Amino acid sequence: MDTDIPGEAVLIGAAPLEALVRDIFLAAGCDAEEAGRIARHLLGANLAGHDSHGVARVPRYVEWKEAGHVLAGRNAAIVTDGGAFALLDGQFGFGQTVAAQATALGIERARSHGAAVIGLRNAGHIGRVGAYAEQAIEAGLISVHFVNVAGSTLVAPFGGTERRFSTAPFCVGVPTAPPVVLDFATSRVAEGKVLVASQGGKPLPPDALIEPDGRLSADPRTLYGPYEKAGPRNPAGGAGAIRAFGEHKGSGLAFVCELLAGALTGGGCSGPVRERGRIANGMLSVFLSPRHFGDEAAFRRAAEEYVAWVKSCRPAEPGGEVLAPGEPEARLRAKRLAEGVPLQPDTWESILRCARRLGVPTPA
Repeated sequence: MDTDIPGEAVLIGAAPLEALVRDIFLAAGCDAEEAGRIARHLLGANLAGHDSHGVARVPRYVEWKEAGHVLAGRNAAIVTDGGAFALLDGQFGFGQTVAAQATALGIERARSHGAAVIGLRNAGHIGRVGAYAEQAIEAGLISVHFVNVAGSTLVAPFGGTERRFSTAPFCVGVPTAPPVVLDFATSRVAEGKVLVASQGGKPLPPDALIEPDGRLSADPRTLYGPYEKAGPRNPAGGAGAIRAFGEHKGSGLAFVCELLAGALTGGGCSGPVRERGRIANGMLSVFLSPRHFGDEAAFRRAAEEYVAWVKSCRPAEPGGEVLAPGEPEARLRAKRLAEGVPLQPDTWESILRCARRLGVPTPA
């Protein structure tokens, strides 16, 4: 799988890494349950190869917590409840808590009604969206997720150079065997990949970013402006922007994510910034129960036969393979659980420095 970590990375065992991250959030003021949930989610992103949404974000999450931009111990509160649909407010709680609660409610309602639409607004950074699709898959449900980041303008629309969109992720999960999980940012790269690149990780594609004069760039300073090697990164510090993926198609999908996850939920679209420094995720999720649509066994049979047929396609390169969405993550998860999680040295040092500042014992 194409990951963000270069060959010179250090390997950290999954269990001790999860324990360290949990202890950091305990020291930062989260209770044991929430600290464990955040640690599992961030580690899970690394295990799946989505290092941009993994433990590299620990120092930033702690900074947001200390600044009051994200709040520990908050639960998603129901704003509107229509049975098969509901709107929740995350109250700026940790996204790993409130987005999981919104997904659990969607699962419960879809099991009762056959379908459910759940809106979530004012959530702290929810992390890897695929985790919530996997939560629904475990319950046997299909799910579709539109996500935006209110207060975060990072991406230029097709044909422009100024920031107008957030990275606006989109995700679909289908309960087949193996599960199909399509999960991507509508930007050319996620902001977390720019973060990893700025810390010495995998370089960005040469056309990932755009300067105000229209020149394409792979330099993280286009987004962050000047920064120290192991210091904080401010996405508002640079004059440039991330590009949308797929030209007008990705730009159009980002537009829709902002309208559905931001405007419809009432959490707000990417801009203008409502409070300097604070961002919040919005998510509009649709949950579908195959059992309520008719013959669930027939659905799974048809879907899995189709997945197998697609995968049987002749590879474009000798020794290559056509993979279904979610397969690379599943394979890498097994590998990293066995061998350890690769972290770029600057990323690992920033986590250790965060731990020491909070009085958390660190590994040798």
